[in-house]
Amino acid sequence: MPSTAMSVPRDEPGGPDCVIALDVGGTGMKGALLDRDLNALYTVRRATPRRAGPEAVVAEIAAVLRGLDESAAVRTLTVRGAGVVVPGIVDEETRTAVHSVNLGWRDLPLAAVLEEATGLPVTLGHDVRAGGAAECRLGAARGARDAWFVPVGTGVSAAVFSDGRPVRAGGFAGELGHVVVDPGGEPCACGGRGCLETVASAAAIGAAYGARVGREADGAAEVAAMLVRGDPDARAVWDRAVEALAAALATAATLLAPEVVVVGGGLAESGGLLLDPLRAALDRRLTFQRRPEVVRAALGDRAGCLGAGLAAWSDAGSRPVGTARTTPGRPAAR
Repeated sequence: MPSTAMSVPRDEPGGPDCVIALDVGGTGMKGALLDRDLNALYTVRRATPRRAGPEAVVAEIAAVLRGLDESAAVRTLTVRGAGVVVPGIVDEETRTAVHSVNLGWRDLPLAAVLEEATGLPVTLGHDVRAGGAAECRLGAARGARDAWFVPVGTGVSAAVFSDGRPVRAGGFAGELGHVVVDPGGEPCACGGRGCLETVASAAAIGAAYGARVGREADGAAEVAAMLVRGDPDARAVWDRAVEALAAALATAATLLAPEVVVVGGGLAESGGLLLDPLRAALDRRLTFQRRPEVVRAALGDRAGCLGAGLAAWSDAGSRPVGTARTTPGRPAAR
């Protein structure tokens, strides 16, 4: 299992301990106050003001953190820190949001900016790696030391855990969606061509089906529904996506030999409709390699927030007692 052992901090005078956890997505934010067992004591959801620009997004993240801090004070909880996870390229060691196409920032020292704005100790992480850590500690990959967490939704990404440790590589590891599966294929938003995302993401599946039937499709969910009804166009699009995903996972199995591949995101909601043919297609491609178990994610859209909480508690365990926020508006001693 990935290294998520925590030195659990003891409660301070003024109320039981908690951490703030915030999962920032391209369209929405999910926040919570989590106790030491990662039980949610309070939750909140907010829209991400992406269209208003990166400064507006940062301001809203800070506002949500302050709101959660105030909610903790009302409940006489002592906040030991905040975990914030975001999409894109994230370097956890330098606490930097390196690049996000969707949110518009580049080389942003986000943790420091949020600490300045809120007075909270902030642990910055990557949304998919955080979700993977949660699945490894609490969910479908519990007990595995070598695991991949692969959310398949609007895009395709991966969190890689090897020998019990997350593989970060300065934030660049895990970009499974940009493994080229069709060199002559469609252009990708990354600047490449024929990336896995152009074939196997929910958006690509919906677009490919729409192109075949001559009308705009209602995303991958419609394709899955039509597949169940025996629609041959849906079958062709779905099979192509499954084969592409299996090809990318075969490369992963060859290079890093995961014991388990946890498939999450919106496409995983189709259950056996995706996972059964994916297992068969992957099995056909492997010879000597370790054959990973392919399973559905267990934590759903809670994974990122729970992973943010894990990271916040881990840092709280290494922070001297007395550095937690206990009064809204007053920075913690650091």
